[in-house]
Amino acid sequence: MRKPGRERLRRIRLVAFDFDGVFTDNRVYVDQDGREMVCCWRSDGIGLQRLTEVGVRAVVISREPNPVVVRRCEKLGIECLAGVKDKLSALKHILKREGIEPEQVCFVGNDTPDIECMRFAGLAVAVRDCHPDVLKEADYVTRNPGGRGAVREICDIIYGAKKPTS
Repeated sequence: MRKPGRERLRRIRLVAFDFDGVFTDNRVYVDQDGREMVCCWRSDGIGLQRLTEVGVRAVVISREPNPVVVRRCEKLGIECLAGVKDKLSALKHILKREGIEPEQVCFVGNDTPDIECMRFAGLAVAVRDCHPDVLKEADYVTRNPGGRGAVREICDIIYGAKKPTS
């Protein structure tokens, strides 16, 4: 699947991400006390920082109420809505608060609870190892799987379209 056109990417003002399966490889490690751990891709943080440099906000909207999601987002310096039952309502609330139109939003997801937001957003991105139903809704599919560079990839694509030319 080809990258979205430069003009379409230049309109993006907000990238909203699911967490599990997008920032992570969709696996969870549980210790004997029931504490969960996940694996994230370190260079995603650089990609998110680059989005900020070109005026694009990032937010995570996750159904998981897991403190790991919140802590990772705090470390990355991005807004996090965890334990969200209705992702689309949460996304619409953010857009209203920020004065952003749906066509200025990129939503990145991997599983069926993300489909409504993908249909609503101006640019729907699925990670390579997403659920087949999500694949059908995507305008773009990352070359990298979730938790292994997919976040950095989409950040770099948007950054490349929006960065000032010298």
